[in-house]
Amino acid sequence: MTWSIRVPVRSYELDSLGHLNHAVYHQYAEIARVEGFAAAGCLWFDLISARVAPVLLSSTIDFRRELRAGDEVEVSLVVKFGSGKTFNADSVITKLDGTVAAEITCLLGVMDLDRRKLVTDPRAVLAQHGLDVDRL
Repeated sequence: MTWSIRVPVRSYELDSLGHLNHAVYHQYAEIARVEGFAAAGCLWFDLISARVAPVLLSSTIDFRRELRAGDEVEVSLVVKFGSGKTFNADSVITKLDGTVAAEITCLLGVMDLDRRKLVTDPRAVLAQHGLDVDRL
């Protein structure tokens, strides 16, 4: 299942060429992760107070089309768990006309904030804190 959120491209997010700054694409994916987890019942602040938190381990982006001020995009989120300490949270940024502007692949883990180590089963820890993956 895919979850998505609509985000407007704002003028202050542009670079000197007049299109969306490369770093902002990553911010849009972060918005989708935070809001998507909340929509699936898992609030970031609840995780932090429980002394665990998702951490970004790597992020790769493929730029497809430029975005400019005034554009509005859908940012999708697909979360995929395997059997290890990491999981994927991938996003596609799509213009409202259906044009794919960027594809972002993120590898995450869940860190025990006291031990500063990744937990063994991130899906179980997130589920304990309300994450219902079926809602994503």
